[in-house]
Amino acid sequence: MYRWIWIFWSVFLCVLSTPLFARDKTDILVMKNGDHMTCEVKGLDQGVLYVSFDYIDGTTSVDWSKVLRLESKQLFVVKTASGEVYSGTLKTPEKPADQPVKIEVMVTAAHEAAVIERPQIVTMIATSDKFWERFNGEVALGLIYAKGNQSTQYSLSSGAAYVRERWTAGANFDSNLSSSAGVSTSTRNSLSVAVQHLLPPENWFYSGLGGFLTSTEQQIQLQNTIGGGIGRFVKNTNRTRISLLGGAAWQGTTYQSPVPASNNQNLVAGLIYVDAKFFRFNKTSFNANAALLPALSEPGRLRIDTNAAYYIKIFSKLKWNISFYGNWDNQPPLNLSGSDYGSSAGLSWTFGLK
Repeated sequence: MYRWIWIFWSVFLCVLSTPLFARDKTDILVMKNGDHMTCEVKGLDQGVLYVSFDYIDGTTSVDWSKVLRLESKQLFVVKTASGEVYSGTLKTPEKPADQPVKIEVMVTAAHEAAVIERPQIVTMIATSDKFWERFNGEVALGLIYAKGNQSTQYSLSSGAAYVRERWTAGANFDSNLSSSAGVSTSTRNSLSVAVQHLLPPENWFYSGLGGFLTSTEQQIQLQNTIGGGIGRFVKNTNRTRISLLGGAAWQGTTYQSPVPASNNQNLVAGLIYVDAKFFRFNKTSFNANAALLPALSEPGRLRIDTNAAYYIKIFSKLKWNISFYGNWDNQPPLNLSGSDYGSSAGLSWTFGLK
């Protein structure tokens, strides 16, 4: 039964992560060197402006720091380094040549304009009044095979996010398998769901988290985690994004047979969650997150979950990646393994915004 649940979620998130709708390419983009282009602006992320053209197949990456003028009648959710959020259409107001470039967001709800200096804009996400056009996402796959010991490793990850002005809901699915001749196949599947809402103070937010995990190495048939807390973006720029959250969580674990059902556990724990992203203009990126759960109902027990991935762009949407995952429990029941970790490398293909 659980196998079909994982298959359903992986397919569901992969479908959401593909482009569902296209619109007219009527946006105006002018570069500092004078190049003038008519295109469709997809969004801004990690210092890269993603655009598409009628006469070029695929999505093109543009250095955001070299943009002089931008106009679009499409709705965007615009987030700044100070934590402010706006929703509206875009244009660049007239300015003297020696003044910094500014982007004017025509806020639809207030019928007024917010003028923001270009370096202060961290992300721009295309949105819409239509529900299905508010999703963004991607999917990636890594694979390694060695004939000598008949070793196979694969990693599959997919994610989708639903973005509004001050809150975001997202889900991510990760699956890892490792097998070789004479050794039992090891699998790990995880699904995480998060809802985040920005607070009035700059860069503060509250968030609710949910997670589901299976691990043959730790003989975990299903582990459910539900938690939440208050967090803050401690660094939020076009190069670095780091957030820290503190709160509480509940975690229930069902172990595989032959572990007796009496050893299934329910824990109340504190929650410390760190998420970090580092990127360099459309070339490399490093993403890592870690959740620390010190048990309150069993003092002295600590569980740690972490994921990390490093990407190097080859061309277009093709990237080489190496990923790492790990789970640790310092007091597992019945002398079961207290850890499950591994890594994989291969090629990935991204969809959606990028």
